[in-house]
Amino acid sequence: MTRPLSPSVHEAAMPPIITNEIDYWDHYAHGVTDKPREEALKHAFGWTQYEGHGPGDELLGDPLSALELGCGRGNAVAALALKGVEATGVDLSAAQCEEARQRWGDIPGARYLHAEVLGLLATTDQRWDAIYSIWGALWFTDPKRLLPLIRKRLSPGGRLVFSHAPAVPGSYGIQGMYGNGFKGRRVWIYRWAYEPATWADLLYRHGFVDIHARVEPAPEREHVGTLIVTAQAGR
Repeated sequence: MTRPLSPSVHEAAMPPIITNEIDYWDHYAHGVTDKPREEALKHAFGWTQYEGHGPGDELLGDPLSALELGCGRGNAVAALALKGVEATGVDLSAAQCEEARQRWGDIPGARYLHAEVLGLLATTDQRWDAIYSIWGALWFTDPKRLLPLIRKRLSPGGRLVFSHAPAVPGSYGIQGMYGNGFKGRRVWIYRWAYEPATWADLLYRHGFVDIHARVEPAPEREHVGTLIVTAQAGR
């Protein structure tokens, strides 16, 4: 006979559903300091955490339409729209979306949606030539749920590009972080971390091709680099 799990073991295996993620990201939004518009546009595609270091929007190819997952203040969406791309940003935080609309609402072709990424991708019929995430929602969403939806919503041959911090060696998969540090209310979120080869395998198994996953070195030796991944939707 199988013994029932003790409460502590059961809780570890089945973490409770987090219902305050929106509050977390709204709180984060209120702490963001906006740069002047010209400077924000110049550095909109900061795939790395080091300003002026690393590749730019050329990673997206030459899309006619693009969707950013976790657009934050919407700088990258605005920069693409100014180049004639029909650019959409989606963010879980209403505060971020409102700030983005106020800041960039005068730019034709830039659109900001307040929505949860999985819900949007599961219910829309729209397709995009490029879907991307700059230290955004892709880092904080289960890739086994998200990647099939992205693949479905990309045009044939469309590109997926994302960046975030590389995995800490020996620490992979789902990871938790407390939003308030180690004091105050228990507010936490999850993120997913893998080595480049594991990302490549996940993408291949979900119908992506021409996959390039690497860690961009930091501008200074022994500093934290940046995971950058590009892939195409298989035809």
